[in-house]
This record gives sequence, C-alpha cells and structure tokens, in this order.
Amino acid sequence: MTADAGGLPGEAARPSGSVKAKHSLGSRLVEGVGGGLVRVFLVVVGLFWLVPTIGLLLASLRSPEDIAASGWWKVFTEPSQITFDSYSKLLENEDITGSLLNTVWITVPATLLVVIIGSLAGYAFAWMEFPGRDWWFLGVVGLLVVPVQVALIPIAELFGKIGIFGSVIGVVLFHVGFGLPFAVFLLRNFFAEIPRELLEAARLDGAGELRLFFRVVMPLGGPAIASLGIFQFLWVWNDMLVALIFSDSGSQPITVALQTQVRQFGNNIDVLAPGAFISMVVPLAVFFAFQRQFVSGVMAGAVK
Repeated sequence: MTADAGGLPGEAARPSGSVKAKHSLGSRLVEGVGGGLVRVFLVVVGLFWLVPTIGLLLASLRSPEDIAASGWWKVFTEPSQITFDSYSKLLENEDITGSLLNTVWITVPATLLVVIIGSLAGYAFAWMEFPGRDWWFLGVVGLLVVPVQVALIPIAELFGKIGIFGSVIGVVLFHVGFGLPFAVFLLRNFFAEIPRELLEAARLDGAGELRLFFRVVMPLGGPAIASLGIFQFLWVWNDMLVALIFSDSGSQPITVALQTQVRQFGNNIDVLAPGAFISMVVPLAVFFAFQRQFVSGVMAGAVK
C-alpha cells in the first residue's frame, strides 16, 4: 500500500514536469518568433521592397555612358560615377518640368475636393435625415462597381461639348467624380460610429449642423480623412490611363510625359531616370509623412 501510494504521486508528477518543460520550450519559441526573427524578416522584406527605388536613384546619378556599360550596383565599387548632371538636364527639359507642375495642379485639387465633398456627404448620410437617404446611399455604393474604362468615352464626349477636354480641369473633374463614391462610403461608415450622445449634447449647446461637423465630427474623423487623402493622392498622382486620354501636350502630368520619353529611351535616359525617380519619390514621401495617421485610420476602422 505504501509503495503504491508512494508511486502514484511520482507518476503524477512526471506528466506535470513534462508539460511544464514543453510549455517553457513553446514559450521560448513563440518569444523568438515574435521578437527577433520577425523583425529580421520584416527588415529583409523592406530592403527588397526598396531595391527598385534605390536602383532608380543610383541610375539617375550616373551618366548615360556608365548606364549603358554596367548596372547601377557598379556605383558601390566606383563612387566617382555619381554625378548630378542628369538632374541639371532635367530642369532644362521644359516638357518634364511642365508636366511635373501639371501633376501638382491635378493631384492637389482632386484630393482636396474629394476629401471635402466626401466628408460633407458622409456626415449627411450618417446623421442627417432627408427623403430617400438610404436609397441615395445605395446608389453611391452601386457606383463603386462601375469600371473607369466604361465611362471614358461618354465623359470624353461630354467634356468635348462643354470645352474642357484636354485641360487640367477635365482631368481633375474626372478624378473627383470617380473618387467620391469610395470617399462617401468610407467616411459615412466611419462617422456613423460616432456616439449619438456626443452629437446630441453638442446640439443641446446650440451647435448647428455646420458647426457640429467642423467642431466635433471632423476632429474625431481625422484618421479616416487622412487615410482617404493618402489613397486619393496616390491614385491620382500615379494615374496614367485617365491623363493619357483627357490631357493634351499642355496639361499632361509626369506619368504621360515619361511615357513619351520611353519612345526615345536610348537618347533620353539621362532625363528619364531622374524624372522617374522624382515621380516615384513624391508619393513615397507623402505616405511616410502621414503613415501614422494612415495606420490610425485603418486601426480605428478595424476596431469599430
């Protein structure tokens, strides 16, 4: 009886020790995977993601002869190849500099108009009562599935009749029209999550709809509005299809101007490389400058 009684506790203790050992080993593996290994993996992925940008930058800092003779990585062994002559020639190329300015004139208004109009419409659909509100919102949601290609020819004919085809205004209006459905859908869903008690308290204090929107809703919706602004900016800046159709030689953005230089790639590499790098680095700079607001908007939408 004593032996059996003494053996039972021993047998019961073994599984407990093995479970503890397994648990501690698993904990160490999880900590290792969730710590250093993940960081190393993310750093490696980030470096691979930046390789094209770094390669384009180094290529833009080399002469056409060096580019034709070897790859951009040759700069690491021969730093003397680095020169800013290509950027000097770029500033002397009126087509590139003019198209870069056109890109700003197209992107900034198209982004601001979508953010402003989308914010007002999103608030109206979320908190204002008017006839057919739900049906109007369903119509906006339905516009999300309309492809851009379907509207190119009809809108081109319309812009031609009213005299804005081939101008910066026409390109801006097209981007605004196709950016608003997503903006209204996104911001309406975000604004609808604002506590009703907060809005009612502001109304009791005498706040009208506009004051309520600018003093209460806009500050609370800052992350979502910033995310929308980044999406719209990147889409308009990198667009080529709409600009290729709705712009002419005097209103073409940088994407179209670079596309025309590709046809003479062998002669204009010293202009094409720095122009392409500037076209790429501006969206990257905007994203990294507002990445905190972007992540806050995405996380806020996920939590809600």
